[in-house]
Amino acid sequence: MSLDWIYYAISWILLRWHSLWDAIGIPEDRVLGTNWAWVLSIFFLVVTLRVILFPVFVKQIKSQRAMQALQPKVKALQEKHKGDRETLQKEMMELYRTEKANPLMGCLPMLLQIPVFLGLFHVLRHLNPNLPEPLKTIYGWTLEQFNSASAAHLFNVPISAKFGSTDAELAAMNANGTTVKILAGVLILVMMGTTFLTSRQMILKTGWAEDPQQKMVQRLMLYGIPFSLLISGSLFPIGVVIYWVTNNLFTLAQQQWVLRKFPPPQMAGAKTGSNARPSSSSRGNDPKNPVQPGRSGGLFGRKSAAEEPVNPVVDTRALAPKPGAKPVNPKKGARPANKPKG
Repeated sequence: MSLDWIYYAISWILLRWHSLWDAIGIPEDRVLGTNWAWVLSIFFLVVTLRVILFPVFVKQIKSQRAMQALQPKVKALQEKHKGDRETLQKEMMELYRTEKANPLMGCLPMLLQIPVFLGLFHVLRHLNPNLPEPLKTIYGWTLEQFNSASAAHLFNVPISAKFGSTDAELAAMNANGTTVKILAGVLILVMMGTTFLTSRQMILKTGWAEDPQQKMVQRLMLYGIPFSLLISGSLFPIGVVIYWVTNNLFTLAQQQWVLRKFPPPQMAGAKTGSNARPSSSSRGNDPKNPVQPGRSGGLFGRKSAAEEPVNPVVDTRALAPKPGAKPVNPKKGARPANKPKG
């Protein structure tokens, strides 16, 4: 399947933003070693795509909330149909249909961003000054726009360069290999860190999954993907790394807003109030149970802790004689009470 339509779409968005910055008056020449018109075009490409995908992201959060609330019912079905996978699958599909929960919605935003990432990767890798002129003008680029973009720099490093650029590629771009590796290395570390933080933010807010397979996927996203970027990041052009870092920063801010707007639901079985007594089998305290309420500013834990001290027995002790008081003979103490009756 041809992805040319994605390459044309990515190029069109980049060129429209660049035309806007040119109309505003942002200079084409480097300022602080950077061609800001092209760097800002990549930045606002992220903004454009995330605004388009924002409704899908909200549906993703709602779907995750619904899936999290269904975990006790899912566990009950697993216990009920243990050993009968076919019946279990049918019952779970019926449960998802009845509760209007879609397990695939949690992956939809990421799946939609994959072709965008591949398109941007191809377009930026295509910005090679050594290409013949007929190839420079595909995907809606003019020769002038292509030459301008292929010569764009970020802090004196071409945005088409990468950590693993060969000496021949660096010579074609007239780039310093040491400068390229330093900037690319810093950006790759930032990319890894922000990727880890986006996954960690979501898991801390929603809690670890109960299903072992889902929990394994969470751990893969939390640790595996950031670590893989240490190797694959060396193949990314600087422009792609700029896109990735900007996308992660936007995701962190967006997730923070959405998670405040839609706080994690309290898990079924998590008691609150004066009867909420923590036990060794409670989900919040059992290290063997991976499902824990999401951290949401103490919406659940603090409330139960505040209502915990219900102890009326302490008031009855106040009626007893204090330890330091003068001993009282019970018989003598009873006489004054009996005098009026006499």
